[in-house]
Amino acid sequence: MKEIIRNLLRLFLFLFVEVYVLHKMPHLHRFISPSLYFLFLFWLPFSISPRLLLWIGLITGLLIDYFLQSPGLHASACLWLCFLRPFIIGVLAPRESSEFNYREPSPQSLLWAPYFIYITLLTLAHHTWLVFLEWLSFGSFGDFLIKVLASTAISLLLIIPIELLFPRSNRFRTNVGG
Repeated sequence: MKEIIRNLLRLFLFLFVEVYVLHKMPHLHRFISPSLYFLFLFWLPFSISPRLLLWIGLITGLLIDYFLQSPGLHASACLWLCFLRPFIIGVLAPRESSEFNYREPSPQSLLWAPYFIYITLLTLAHHTWLVFLEWLSFGSFGDFLIKVLASTAISLLLIIPIELLFPRSNRFRTNVGG
């Protein structure tokens, strides 16, 4: 129960930051649009089922779409991110179950290099899909690439300090309830 409440608080905090801070900031450049709300999806437990993960991604994206008044762009990008997440974790997580006892992705559970690859790949996938959907209505391919790379870089520059400033406690999986 504590884990559900903690994740709901994270969701509302990231929604608040995205809608009332990042979206209200004046744009640095037309190619740069930082996002952080999907970090909530990165931090969900390893044990979450893929089907539930997709539902949570859809709800998260729809909430962002509602507040930012975008027609399903973020919901689609979150679904894409949640579809890819189990595959990327499967590739980056240690193979031995004795080495892998953590409940959620973090620099402590995956180690820094694989965790950085994890957040980079998922952030790039999210921004690529989101910008692609925006690009279908206007823009050149060069603008598309620049916006994807710039938005991904800025988002990563925000995610890394958050990981360093607010480390999550090492929660281990056990066979005991709780």
